[in-house]
Amino acid sequence: MNDLHPFVEWLAAALLLVAAVFSLVGAIGLVRLPDFFMRLHAPTKASTLGVGGVLLASMVVALGQGRIGFAELLITLFVFVTAPVSANLMAQAALHLRVPSRAAPPTDAVPERHAD
Repeated sequence: MNDLHPFVEWLAAALLLVAAVFSLVGAIGLVRLPDFFMRLHAPTKASTLGVGGVLLASMVVALGQGRIGFAELLITLFVFVTAPVSANLMAQAALHLRVPSRAAPPTDAVPERHAD
């Protein structure tokens, strides 16, 4: 087993801690938010950052062991591209199916009534 430099270990641990916090925030948002669209937003953003932090920690450890970490880089790119695309497709499908939302409509989208 290779011994890593303490700085590499601390950096990897910090990245894992940041990733865990983002993942926890995404999980709490998934449970606490009231409707589909809000639930879709929280885990897609936070989980992408959580998985990204884990993969960055893996790349740091790989560099500490003397290898490039090319597989981790490819996985990171794949996750960062596919997660927003899949969230967008789910939101479009929900809009097409007219899934109700509890969010208030934007104020600029509602036409104002003028008193005659």
